[in-house]
Amino acid sequence: MREKENMCGIVGIYNRRSNTSASQKVIADMIKTLHHRGPDETGFYCNGPVALGHSRLSIIDLSGGSQPIYNEDRSIVVVFNGEIFNYIELRETLVKQGHSFYTHSDTEVIVHLYEQYGLDFVHHMNGQFAIALRDEKKKSLVLVRDRLGIRPVFYTVTGDGSLIFGSEMKAIFQHPMVNPEFDPAGLNEVFSLWGNIPPRTVFKNISELAPGCMLMVSGDRMETRQYWDLDYPEENEYDDKPIQYYVDGLRELIYDATTIRLRADVPVAAYLSGGLDSSVIAGMVKKHHNNDLITFSVAFDEKDYDESDYQMQMVEHIGTDHHIIRACNEDIGEVFSDVVRYSEKPLIRTAPGPLFLLSRLVRSQNIKVVLTGEGADEVFGGYNIFKEDKIRRFWARNPLSVKRPKLLQSLYPYIKRDPRTFRFWQAFFKKGLTDTGNPWYSHMIRWDNTAQVKSYFSDAYREYFNGEAVLRGVEQYLNPAMMKWHPLCRAQYIESKLFLPGYLLSSQGDRMMMGNSVEGRFPFLDYRVVEFAAKIPPKYKIYGLNEKYVLKKAYQDMLPPSIVNRPKQPYRAPISHCFKKGSSLSAQMLEDDSIDSYGIFDAASVRSLKKKVFNDNGSAVSARDDMAVAGIISTQLLHHHFVASPRHKG
Repeated sequence: MREKENMCGIVGIYNRRSNTSASQKVIADMIKTLHHRGPDETGFYCNGPVALGHSRLSIIDLSGGSQPIYNEDRSIVVVFNGEIFNYIELRETLVKQGHSFYTHSDTEVIVHLYEQYGLDFVHHMNGQFAIALRDEKKKSLVLVRDRLGIRPVFYTVTGDGSLIFGSEMKAIFQHPMVNPEFDPAGLNEVFSLWGNIPPRTVFKNISELAPGCMLMVSGDRMETRQYWDLDYPEENEYDDKPIQYYVDGLRELIYDATTIRLRADVPVAAYLSGGLDSSVIAGMVKKHHNNDLITFSVAFDEKDYDESDYQMQMVEHIGTDHHIIRACNEDIGEVFSDVVRYSEKPLIRTAPGPLFLLSRLVRSQNIKVVLTGEGADEVFGGYNIFKEDKIRRFWARNPLSVKRPKLLQSLYPYIKRDPRTFRFWQAFFKKGLTDTGNPWYSHMIRWDNTAQVKSYFSDAYREYFNGEAVLRGVEQYLNPAMMKWHPLCRAQYIESKLFLPGYLLSSQGDRMMMGNSVEGRFPFLDYRVVEFAAKIPPKYKIYGLNEKYVLKKAYQDMLPPSIVNRPKQPYRAPISHCFKKGSSLSAQMLEDDSIDSYGIFDAASVRSLKKKVFNDNGSAVSARDDMAVAGIISTQLLHHHFVASPRHKG
């Protein structure tokens, strides 16, 4: 029997230089801030210079298997946030190798894997995890983050050399030697890329452990080691296999990835967005595993954002117990302050807000685990940015062509409606058109467009902003071998390394779910699926301009044609309309006194933006205006919650 799920938060202190005893009071204060990640129980380990803390959300067996977990002689201790989905198979192997277990939890598997394999233990685990492991014999501590960055872990080193870490930065802020302060370089990255380049965050001296990495600490020695990275074949080295080979391989892998993510002694529900990805997962669960599947979705009052018709088509097709949260503009505006507090970074979209409301609905139904379709767009080439790249490269071969830019109309049909709109978008996508050798060709026009929001910052911040510095950081972070890959693979790699962990899995994933004590599981991000998909020839991912072609081919017999063949609709939410009433804390962040008091943004520029966006004078609000509104409000809220306030108390 499985003793519990490991939905939780972890914290720790390691006084690695002073060797003084770590404070039990401070570690307790730190873990309190993560109550939302694990409200049912806390556990501590305090031994000399090391203190570890763990907060748990229990699902069954409330009295057993608490963390920390130890080996037989208690020389190895682990606190852990996440899931090891192949723990049953690993346990069987370890027992045969002579290891003894005293619990049925997947956490104990980590201890014995480390005993057996040392630091190579991480290669044996299939899961989503943030792990802190103390080896008392070696006097070392290791932090490990899962391959794709599903679970977060942050750390800082204080003036006396102590290592402080936690699942969220708000826990680190509890330490008396840590004072939250914005890092302009971190803001510079977010307002270009939507997220940070690890290890940087938006707070000075607070670092994020990058996905696929471990931090090894012992005395004065501190080293970060990358143990996994996404890799693609060189452009001309793909196997000449028929598409059916990849269809069959995907079906087998995605089935197993979904099956092991159903391992729980509580009901596992699923999100249904109305798109292909979540429909594949829900359809598979319903078909093979669960006749009583519960599903959840978001609907919007504004039709431009609403996908409820497609959601209900899928509900009727597979027959689920379906629950809907209708996210009205006022609700999104009201929860945006909480959204930012959990996200711990500026947001240039309100899209996390409806997902926070959705996980609240999930928790109200006593559901603690949901499967979602996140990751499929990155893995199989689903985003419009990938098709934009393909069209622009084709257009770049004949920049004077009149017909080639019209291919963009297949991605954005509204371009056809007004010649002025078409001319605007043609000019937008023509920027840097012939610079196809640029490593960031697929993303540069988007990054440059986002970066224009930086003009609203005050002079004190803008003097630190440097677009070239951001690109240098990207170059240093990514694998230079990407230049040998197919252009689609390059774009997928950039998206998977930056946007996926930096925004999608954090601000829209872990943080919005765990804010309501709900765990998300992502079958498409099983590393075996990701590695297999990387070997699929690009022509099978985007066939012509048909995105995720191989995934559609694999599941077209299981899903309604209306779901398989529908045009790609990115998940979005209203922005400016959510703050028009001005009564929420979020809207108050735009008031002159808040802007002047914090000194982050230029007051005159913000007033001009407010006049354009919130006055009902019929003026058009651009996507860039919307980004500015969300970015300014969220940055102000971040300052309000963590910098301007007394030490954050969770």
